Amino acid sequence: MISKLDEQFGRDAVNRIEDALIPGLQGAKALLESFYYAFNQRDMEVFAGLWARQELIQLNNPLGGIMRGYDSIAGLYQKIFTGPARVWVEFTDIVTFESQGMVVFAGRENGAFSIDGQRLDLQIRTSRVIQWFGKQEGWRQVHHHGSIDDPGLLNEYQHAVQGK
Repeated sequence: MISKLDEQFGRDAVNRIEDALIPGLQGAKALLESFYYAFNQRDMEVFAGLWARQELIQLNNPLGGIMRGYDSIAGLYQKIFTGPARVWVEFTDIVTFESQGMVVFAGRENGAFSIDGQRLDLQIRTSRVIQWFGKQEGWRQVHHHGSIDDPGLLNEYQHAVQGK
């Protein structure tokens, strides 16, 4: 089933990780909201409960390229959460692609990145794939793809993050 969500998840997102044990779209949305809580609050403890522990889970983004496995993904987010830059995003314009045991959330992340007095507004195309792993684990993220369409913004973002 394909549907449009009227919701958005950003700085006011709530940690609903325990609700990610609920089967169906309700549980998948709880995991999604918990991601935006963890990201915007820089909470590695919540973040640790979001991703499946499979070696082929994958993160594709403008900074890290393609990363596989929880340890490399968590390492990147640990740097983001503890580094000098401040980043926040809000997931909007969300469409869900739902099948039994898997939901893809596709939309846009709008937000900002700031470091050393420099601020960049972000616009990122984002897809998150969330899979059901049964009653014990519930929903877990298995794939995330983010991309910046504007080449100039992408260049500015990469240079700001890399300190160039």
